[in-house]
Amino acid sequence: MTTTPKESCVFCEIVAGRAPARTVFEDDRSLALLDINPLAKGHCLVISKRHEPWWHDLSAEETASLFDVARIVSQKLMRVFHPDFVCMYARGRRVPHTHIFLIPSFEGDPLDRFFNALEGFQESPPDLVRLRAENEMDEAARLLRGA
Repeated sequence: MTTTPKESCVFCEIVAGRAPARTVFEDDRSLALLDINPLAKGHCLVISKRHEPWWHDLSAEETASLFDVARIVSQKLMRVFHPDFVCMYARGRRVPHTHIFLIPSFEGDPLDRFFNALEGFQESPPDLVRLRAENEMDEAARLLRGA
């Protein structure tokens, strides 16, 4: 996948103050804003202030900031909207600049139904069931420890 040049990145434009955003919280390294295409009222994005496509390529300090801001904003979402939980996920395929989705979710809403279906899928196909076998788990742990 090619990286979007920093000059044409909408999140970099927001961080630089050249594009509008409804900021709800920020620190020196991360910024939380309302998503312009919300899946629920209060749906936020937490973005790194430095252009980096993937969160796992951020520095330790940037990663700590990103997840600390996500925690703070999730607490705000819980206090204000009283959801059952705040869903958090990172994707970054459409906008290749580190961002975490924070979405208030309630039982039966589209996100809750999606994750229920995903969990059901995770528990049933033979290829995935095989991954739960002791030898498969041991091998995955061994490979990750050695990486």
